[in-house]
Amino acid sequence: MTGLKKALRRLLKPYMGLPKEVYIIFLSKVVNALGCFVMPLLTIILKDSIGLSDEMTGAYISASGLLYLPASIIGGKLADTIGRKKVIVVFDFLAALLYISCSFMEPSITMVYTIMLAGACMVAAGPAHDSLLADITTNENREGAYSLAYMGWNLGFAVGPVIGGILYEKNLHLVFIGDAITALISLGIITFFIKETIHKTKEEIKDESRILERREEGSIFSVLRKRPILIYFALIVFWFNFSYSQWSFLMPLHVLELYPEGKAKFFGLLSGLNGVVVIVCTPVITYLLQNVKSIRKNVYGGLLYAIGFGMLGFFNALPHFFISVIIFTLGEIVLAISTSPFIANHTPASHRGRMSAVLPIIFGAGHTLGPIGMGRILNFTNIEGGWKIVGIICIIASAIMLSLEAWERKAHYTVVEEAK
Repeated sequence: MTGLKKALRRLLKPYMGLPKEVYIIFLSKVVNALGCFVMPLLTIILKDSIGLSDEMTGAYISASGLLYLPASIIGGKLADTIGRKKVIVVFDFLAALLYISCSFMEPSITMVYTIMLAGACMVAAGPAHDSLLADITTNENREGAYSLAYMGWNLGFAVGPVIGGILYEKNLHLVFIGDAITALISLGIITFFIKETIHKTKEEIKDESRILERREEGSIFSVLRKRPILIYFALIVFWFNFSYSQWSFLMPLHVLELYPEGKAKFFGLLSGLNGVVVIVCTPVITYLLQNVKSIRKNVYGGLLYAIGFGMLGFFNALPHFFISVIIFTLGEIVLAISTSPFIANHTPASHRGRMSAVLPIIFGAGHTLGPIGMGRILNFTNIEGGWKIVGIICIIASAIMLSLEAWERKAHYTVVEEAK
């Protein structure tokens, strides 16, 4: 028993002693994810409820991604100028109102456009959320903070999609109402218990280990010119996100094809398993990889994607879907706990909001183009062939990320010397 307690303390050590705001953010993410009903079921809503074709479903999901680009840029700029909390309150509140309006609509193209607009509002608030967490942490505790926030989201996500699947079978309108209510509660937690942090970006950073976070003047593009490693990193993560987008596009299509009865409940169970694996395994992986560099972690995450997604090109019996979810979720964890801290540790505090907008435009395009790209691919091959292509993409991207490790060492040294 004593040995077990020591092991638990070691696993929980990265989450201990963090700023109190981190735990509040953790709670808000749990609540928000408990009501995350719409997005996990979006493909099924578009195809099954509204009646769109596979290609049109992918086109609308990708069109949403194009709408997210200007929303992210605007949100990032506002986060660096007027403040993090104001951006979060305005745009998250608008998203909740739009979901409520969907609950009064019949399934139609109008509903699709309203969902797209709600998603754009959530994306606009995204850079402010990321900047808020970066503002209250340092390079020493940042990975633990991001890991805890990520785990909080998935703690709720382990239950939310399961409930969403049940509600979908009963009444589509309840899906939107439930999502909106939990979003408003989550927003209230942040509004009343976390103070504005933008003033921290103006404080002088004297710690030499955080030299890359020191405030700089100029545009976001001038910062990126000095730190091209961030561009290369984002371009590789693009392909990981392209592959991960098939979790919400190709996977539901595969489920609809093989198991048309109870499709929403089945996919809800798969989504719930995704959340359970995150909850159970995030502390373990964070502990096991605590001494591994962020870029190397991305290599491991990409290879887990290759196995988890690629295997469905060869095996598609019922148990194989659950095995696939377990494997690619391990890759999701590895990437989640390393990508955002890497970016935050290489970004001036004065540009956190804009960097949290611009880089996700690059690697977030993977999510945007993933559905429409795979929709086109499915015109030439079957779903199993699509999964094989995803596996190959992940292997190639992982190999390129590995080669970037040497560049990272050189780029870090160059930027540090210029900053001194």
